[in-house]
Amino acid sequence: MNYKNLSYLVLLVVALLTVASIFFASRLRFDYNFDNFFPKGDPDLAYYFDYRDKFGNDNDYLLIGIDNNKSLFDQQFLTKVDSLTSFLQRQPNVESVLSPTTVKSPVIEAFGYFEIPYLHVAEPERYEQDSVVIYSSKELVGTLFSEDATSVSLFVQTSDDLGKQESDTLIAALNQKLEQLNLPNYHVAGKALAQSVFVEKMKIELAIFMSASIVLVILFLWITFRTAWGVLVPLLVVLLSVIWALGVMGLFNKPIDIMTVLLPTIMFVVGMSDVIHILSRYMTEISHGAEKMQALKVTLREVGLATLLTSVTTAVGFLTLLTTAIVPIRNFGLFTAISIGLAFILAFSVLPAILLLIKKPNPIKARKVNLSWPVLLRRMLTFVFRKPTVILSVSALVTVVSLVGISQIKVDTTLLEDLGDEDPIILDFKYFEEKFSGVRPFELHLKAAPGHTLYDYEVLKEIEEIENYLYSTYGLNFITSPATVVKTINRAQNGGLNQYYTLPESKQQMQSIKRRLQAFKNRSELRSVVTADALEGRLSGKMTDIGSAKATVLNDSLRSFIAANINPSYLQTRLTGSALLLDKNNEYVTLNMMQGLLIAFGVIAVIVGIIFRSLRMVLISLVPNIIPLLMIGGIMGFMGINMTVSVSIVFTIAFGIAVDDTIHFLSKLKLELAAGRSLPYAIKRTFISAGKAIIITSCILMGGFMTLILSTFDATYYVGFFVGLTLLFAVVADLYLLPVLILYFYKPPKKVKL
Repeated sequence: MNYKNLSYLVLLVVALLTVASIFFASRLRFDYNFDNFFPKGDPDLAYYFDYRDKFGNDNDYLLIGIDNNKSLFDQQFLTKVDSLTSFLQRQPNVESVLSPTTVKSPVIEAFGYFEIPYLHVAEPERYEQDSVVIYSSKELVGTLFSEDATSVSLFVQTSDDLGKQESDTLIAALNQKLEQLNLPNYHVAGKALAQSVFVEKMKIELAIFMSASIVLVILFLWITFRTAWGVLVPLLVVLLSVIWALGVMGLFNKPIDIMTVLLPTIMFVVGMSDVIHILSRYMTEISHGAEKMQALKVTLREVGLATLLTSVTTAVGFLTLLTTAIVPIRNFGLFTAISIGLAFILAFSVLPAILLLIKKPNPIKARKVNLSWPVLLRRMLTFVFRKPTVILSVSALVTVVSLVGISQIKVDTTLLEDLGDEDPIILDFKYFEEKFSGVRPFELHLKAAPGHTLYDYEVLKEIEEIENYLYSTYGLNFITSPATVVKTINRAQNGGLNQYYTLPESKQQMQSIKRRLQAFKNRSELRSVVTADALEGRLSGKMTDIGSAKATVLNDSLRSFIAANINPSYLQTRLTGSALLLDKNNEYVTLNMMQGLLIAFGVIAVIVGIIFRSLRMVLISLVPNIIPLLMIGGIMGFMGINMTVSVSIVFTIAFGIAVDDTIHFLSKLKLELAAGRSLPYAIKRTFISAGKAIIITSCILMGGFMTLILSTFDATYYVGFFVGLTLLFAVVADLYLLPVLILYFYKPPKKVKL
């Protein structure tokens, strides 16, 4: 079979696989599952799921805050709020609605049980008295009524694990009703809203990133090759890589989430690296008068191995993300690594096939395109040879300054760390922190000691002591627990008077309350706090989103307080909840990052060791790739950027991509040394030959990653910004520092075996 027929066969097979990829890619869906960000494999996760099965999810809710500017005690305003409450109670996937207009104070008398509304919406003449009662009730202020009496809040309990479609329907109905009621000053927070908004943002940003990347790549390709085929052929190969990558995700039924939404953009720019190196070397041979087949053979011989190795190192950089406990990050690393392998296959199958079928480029035009590069590169190399001491000194100074910056980095996360400070969702969250109890959930599992129930007087006193600590020292603004249930019943048995919102004064009084609780044990509001046998319960609350670092300190202090002050023969406790699990990611951030980098360092060391069989060269190759990582770490420290899960992945991704230039440089140097050239002359030829492709691919990669700074997600923004910076620092280090290190510290053997 001749090369022309083989090329047609390759393109036919690729076309069939592309059709299959399009089919599987069409099955992809966007998804944002809050639970996926819990650390998988952590023992606290299994405990939390068991706890959640008993008491319900602590984040399946919506908070709706509504302002009335002046005073909330306005009949027209309260009537609208009451209408909204009734509307929400009728919505599917809404379990219950706690509203200022429907909340009531239970009263138990000899004649029976009845409930008195805190707010008499239809009787404005009673508003003054209502306000006195409301603002003397601690459990209402900061939860349903703002402290400044200008706003109200509705707590909407939604169905467990509400899906994207159901969330969209509920949010759309809510927005429509708010508009219909003319309640413009509202704020909404909760899982259903975040899920809906995050998915829409991902769809929009994917379109923006891909569009920006395509425009950017076209621009660089035109500047580099200045021919239509020089733009269209690489573009086609990389687009096929993206389609195949999405097809693989669809094949394994993996959704596009907040991390994998980056995959198409990353593949578009990373996949272009292989293509540029092949085309640049091919065009160089064409400019020297070589025929197509001869030019391809030289190209594949000189850049084939290097490109394979760089694909391996880049894939390893992403595969190291498998060390993390966060599922979206693990999926992102795995599927990006697979996609990099597919991009390599396409670059070395489709691209040669097309180059053999299309008309041979004009050698004169190819020579003109390449003419300016040797001049620029020789000037750069002259500086390297003349100023090696300056280069080493600046590198050392930059390293020291970077280490100072790194020492200032703090490990900390918030519940919505991926959103910027001015994002509407964040602003709504801040509203609830300023006006109400906050949005950060708190959960403490309560277990009565053997021989007791949570309604025993001694046990309740222990719970109350924990509550007092949580209010006064920990920072909770709202608490519900078995003790608050008992206090509510005690108040009900004493005419609903707020001064009786306390635990009963004696065990005898407690017996009467126990009988009431026994009658109410199957009510849903009670089952969400205490199990039917009263052996287990929950203490839940709300507070401001203080961040994981401070929360960890507070949790340690709480555990110490409980150990010192709570009698375990009455009550046993354990912290749990979604916020605690997200905080625990901090424990894995530094460990996972270091594991990933060590793996990547090891792979690079093995590759360079195989090429040069020299430990000294292994160390030399790592230096210009470690310094850029130190630099971005220093920048993070000086900018006050906290180390979060999403930020930590920058280092392994950046290293895996940035080291590609080093591999290409060293591979070309190996060939030059093998040809018997002296070390300085081999460096010169390597610099002139490989420098062009290194600069071009680095520019495309930097530009591609920098498009991610258009994102409203902090995780995406930081990946784009810091990986882009790392690539900039890395290309400077490879073209200036690496040659100096090789000249100073590497001694090639007299005879180098191929």
